[in-house]
Amino acid sequence: MGLVLMLGLIMTLYLASFAPLSYGYDPLDPTGNITIKWDIIQGDVGNYVAKVSLFNYQLFRHVEPPGWRLSWTWEGDEVIWNMVGAEATLQGNCSRLKGNLPHSCEKKPVIVDLLPGTPYNMQVANCCKGGVLSSMIQDPSKYGASFQMSVGVGSTSDTETKSPYPIPANFTIELPGYTCGPPLKVPPSRFTSDGGRRWTQAVGTWNVTCIYSQIRASLTPKCCVSLSAFYNATIVPCPTCSCHCQGLPGASCTNSSKLPPLLQLPHDATEEAPPLVSCTQHMCPIKVHWHVKQSYREYWRVKITITNFNFAKNYSQWSLVMQHPNLGSLTEVFSFNYKPLNQHGPINDTGMFWGIQFYNDMLLQSGDGGNVQTEILLNKDAGMFTFREGWAFPRKISFDGNECVMPSPEDYPRLPNSANTTFRFTLLIIPCLLILMFLL
Repeated sequence: MGLVLMLGLIMTLYLASFAPLSYGYDPLDPTGNITIKWDIIQGDVGNYVAKVSLFNYQLFRHVEPPGWRLSWTWEGDEVIWNMVGAEATLQGNCSRLKGNLPHSCEKKPVIVDLLPGTPYNMQVANCCKGGVLSSMIQDPSKYGASFQMSVGVGSTSDTETKSPYPIPANFTIELPGYTCGPPLKVPPSRFTSDGGRRWTQAVGTWNVTCIYSQIRASLTPKCCVSLSAFYNATIVPCPTCSCHCQGLPGASCTNSSKLPPLLQLPHDATEEAPPLVSCTQHMCPIKVHWHVKQSYREYWRVKITITNFNFAKNYSQWSLVMQHPNLGSLTEVFSFNYKPLNQHGPINDTGMFWGIQFYNDMLLQSGDGGNVQTEILLNKDAGMFTFREGWAFPRKISFDGNECVMPSPEDYPRLPNSANTTFRFTLLIIPCLLILMFLL
């Protein structure tokens, strides 16, 4: 009986260790989410004008091409008469209507952002970014997107609706790992167009919150970490089979020598191309290497290299989040942007790195140029700093918001065995002292 209880406790703890990922909670960004705001600007019963906005309230996780694809299910027979700032992918069957046909008659429309350079008469404020949303830290001016549409009923039998302004349900943004909740009524949004002299108010506002879960996005990790140090010749590689294992079902890789001159990957243009990784022992698209490079009297230096092993993808607006107890004393960062993430009150042990615009904010596909690197200089905190027991290596690393596989602490590069060195020195010095005493 006791053994059964013990096994049950172990299984419970094991499953609990995955709860933060499965439920979308990230301790480094506990309130991070993508919010869909549905503002009814004006209208009558069953017919109204809505402004729909998406806001990426995540500190370090962004939305990259091909971008968001917003979808919902109408309550009744609603149609979208017209739309600016975005477009529905399908018009659908509008044969039941006469005269000018609506923009979309789909029961479950899919809305995509317009591309940059769209004619001005098709734009609204904060639109037309190709579905890309920056994170809150990287570029606060580009973390949102908006479009406007006219909604009406598609048949006379639906003029008497259950609510004056029918709000759809079953929202999705069709991004891997994201799950959206139901629309919740919130205080109406306020708008101004003259610098704040006059404010108008939405007739009604609803919010939909979408949460990211790494385990929902992918059952396998997407990155791994390798380690090295100047005081040890050993380079600790990424753990074997960090992301996949060669030869197992679902794992495919290639060597650069076998790639065709022009790489063509058949896939849906609206979806991200499946990864085509280089054949390595870790089989990860991304590897982060942390190298303890040098030690000075008051400082120590670390070199960080991010390598892309994916032949099918360039990583735009990439980000790297690291956790290390000495980041609070970071003095200088070369060739990367950096901002601390103070998620633990006075304990400043987590920070975010990202590329400099037009210089290294694009991590190119595997091959020549498929890496970015920086060096950081940290102050040696008195009473804390040491090279012993792997203290100089990071506790956690995430790339683009996905946690990377770390080597086992048992494998970390260690300082030379000073005890053995002292013992050998003692064996050498004692005979010399005895000879000197004899001569005297």
